[in-house]
Amino acid sequence: MTLAPGVWGVLATPFTADVTAVDTDSLARQVRHYETIGATGLTVLGVFGEAACLTPAERRAVVDTFVASCNLPLVVGISSLALDDVLAEAANVVPTAADRLAGLMIQVNTPDPDALSKHLTEIAQRTERPLVVQDYPVITGIPIATADLVRAVQAVPQVVAVKSESSPSPPAVATLVAALDVPVFGGLGGTCLLDELAVGAAGAMTGFSVPEGLLACVTAYAEGGFDQAREVWRDYLPLVNFEFQSGIALGLRKHSLVRRGLIASDTVRTPGAVPPPSMLKLLSRHLARTPGVEPRDDVLAG
Repeated sequence: MTLAPGVWGVLATPFTADVTAVDTDSLARQVRHYETIGATGLTVLGVFGEAACLTPAERRAVVDTFVASCNLPLVVGISSLALDDVLAEAANVVPTAADRLAGLMIQVNTPDPDALSKHLTEIAQRTERPLVVQDYPVITGIPIATADLVRAVQAVPQVVAVKSESSPSPPAVATLVAALDVPVFGGLGGTCLLDELAVGAAGAMTGFSVPEGLLACVTAYAEGGFDQAREVWRDYLPLVNFEFQSGIALGLRKHSLVRRGLIASDTVRTPGAVPPPSMLKLLSRHLARTPGVEPRDDVLAG
């Protein structure tokens, strides 16, 4: 089995206004929204889920809230790079995810393909769970040549998908798709989604405050190819690019989710940054021009 094509939304982790706890009510509301609009599955504890800032108990609470809130399959992100730490993270959440778990998302932790395949094999054997391999060198600080990533993945039959976020992503996706028998998903906030689809990506595995746009683009490509998807996607792309600004991307996305009524507070944990007021005003203009979005002016960010 491999991951089904489509949109696997990456969930933000909402916090209470004082940032001391996970707001599980807001998380459940966000989960139900994704299910209602037709997401293929969801990803929790990813980079934009601030997983590295959560305690083990909070990570379990996130997974438990997901399981209780919808019937979608789940990919759970693992932040650690060292084997023992990866296994500890997995042991903390796998029992909670149970049969809803479609895969553990494991970071590339070495540029050496043989070492990487050994690492992935050990995780798969010890956890007895399928793996999604995430290549995100901006976050991990570990670049790997695409050909070496292909070699590593080919050696591990437990891999059910690759999430390619090595920029520029379209060339990497094209190489991975041509060489692998598992689906390849784009990320990077959807900034390269159309081009990734054009070179064979199975869909998107990313976060965006208007996931309806991701679904519209992926559906349009499946039905009418590049031209139809481009026509649909161009109305969402300004907001996609705006939300993906380095340093304040998470704060912008959370504020968008607040304005949409999907979460109660836009608080972020360190090292996340709160966007300046000038950017929040500009965000309002983008939201007002995005199809299907009716931003709530009566909702104040936390």
